[in-house]
Amino acid sequence: MTTTETRQLHLQLPAHKRAVEALLRDAGLRLDPVDIYIGVFDFDDNLIGGAGLKGNVIKCVAVSEEARGLDITGSLISRLRTEAAQEGITDLFLFTKPENESVFRSLAFHTVGRAPKAILMETNPRGISSYCNYLRSLRRPGSCGAIVMNCNPFTKGHRYLIEQAAGQVDNLYVIPVKEDASEYSYAERREMIAAGCRDLENVTVCEGSPYAISRATFPDYFIKNLDEATDASILLDLDIFSSHIAPALGTTIRFAGSEPADALTRRYNSMMQSRLPDFREIERLSCGSEAISASRVRELIATFNLQDAIPLLHPSSLPIILAHEAARALMAELHCTPKPGLVDEADAGAHTDMTLPLMERSIQAIRPYFSIIAREALAPASRLQQIGADAEQAMLSATGGVNTHKGAIFSMSLAIAAFMRLLSSGSKPTAESICAEISRIASDIPRPKGTHGQSVTRRYGVPGALETARSGYPELAADWLPFLISGSGDALHRTLLRIMSSLDDSNVIHRAGLSGAEYVKQQAQQLLDNYSHTGMKTLNRDFIARNISPGGAADMLALTLLFRTLCGEAASHDKPKL
Repeated sequence: MTTTETRQLHLQLPAHKRAVEALLRDAGLRLDPVDIYIGVFDFDDNLIGGAGLKGNVIKCVAVSEEARGLDITGSLISRLRTEAAQEGITDLFLFTKPENESVFRSLAFHTVGRAPKAILMETNPRGISSYCNYLRSLRRPGSCGAIVMNCNPFTKGHRYLIEQAAGQVDNLYVIPVKEDASEYSYAERREMIAAGCRDLENVTVCEGSPYAISRATFPDYFIKNLDEATDASILLDLDIFSSHIAPALGTTIRFAGSEPADALTRRYNSMMQSRLPDFREIERLSCGSEAISASRVRELIATFNLQDAIPLLHPSSLPIILAHEAARALMAELHCTPKPGLVDEADAGAHTDMTLPLMERSIQAIRPYFSIIAREALAPASRLQQIGADAEQAMLSATGGVNTHKGAIFSMSLAIAAFMRLLSSGSKPTAESICAEISRIASDIPRPKGTHGQSVTRRYGVPGALETARSGYPELAADWLPFLISGSGDALHRTLLRIMSSLDDSNVIHRAGLSGAEYVKQQAQQLLDNYSHTGMKTLNRDFIARNISPGGAADMLALTLLFRTLCGEAASHDKPKL
């Protein structure tokens, strides 16, 4: 009787990776990205079988020729099902060769689609049929077409493609790619598309699914791989569309935009042209001499050129992008490590009720409200206040009642509203003009009651959050933002110290009084003059001992990071003294 052992392999180890690649190569397969890979070893510790899991997709399944009489495949699938269940995944997909279909049928998998060199199977017996039933509920009479699109994010080019396609059919169905492997989540992308097509009466934005351009049907789409194995994925994806999705919707025409840059998407279009009965490629909309692309938009935003990206974006995308950037600024501040007295990757600073995961949950909870603020930026201040109050409640629900980001909700909401108001008026948002608009908005907001900031203002006469906003954050435009942009290494740490050295931080004053606040300013300036990570760690230990947390400075750092995206790096025209 042959003795085998099943265990996990760690593909970051060269020896493990080489063994798996050799096993797959002998089976005519390649190693694709996986989250976990399980191997079966014989008595002599030779790898004789293996299978990987990526999300909810089982892939890279292989058994050596000499071990094919053993029940190795069943053991591998059982182990991967257990691993998936521990992550809350119960419905699994399997990407494999057609000759393995009967083996996996015996293991309770059901075939979804097939191509000459690949098949897709799933464990849910009602998976594809349930989705098709949903699609049938959307059917309308007349000629019908479909577009499958990612929209990461939704641009004027996407809108143009939809308009052109909608003009050729009675009904157009837009299917967003559901896979969350993009900069913007599926929920965000679908919201952009739905909002951007609301005025087109014959356009229906469907729910996405794992059955159209997903890691299950077309994994190469997400890793941008283009080789002979890619065609198998494309054919599989097209088979599922032709056999299930198109009949359910009653569509006879598939539309796509032309692809001048990406070789993989161009190959996909070419195969749609040759395989589908009626495929229509629509020339992309251009801006100047360049075709509008989502990748170009992402590149501009990543390099702090949001305002250059706006002409390429459909207006429905901007609120979500602003919320995304606000959350990214908050995450950057949170993960800046080490920080004195503040939660970071190393410790919780001077806080006993906060942790890094708690802060991350808080950021995700408040993120959608920044999008609402952007959409309703022209509303009266009372409405903006209500949205802010709703964000605070979402924060408290996510944190179990801990106030993690109340100050950030206030300041970032004001910045986003001010930015949108300036755009709507046709003005170019600059750091100075955004701050001036913030001042105007804040002047209509009544003073809060019962807050730490209010008690500090009343007792010590220093400005609270509202007073600082009414003044328009003058130091942000004049000093903090140019300082951030002009910095090189450790720019976030140094900018935080710069802010701490000048800000009347009500968080610090509430905990340590005016003398403590002055101590924070002095220590921050001294460390800034002779900066080191070791100094930051030492100051952190000191602040923890003194129960000091410069939370106001942390909020202002996040706000300064957001301003860099809103205004661009041209804001550094007047560089401060370092």
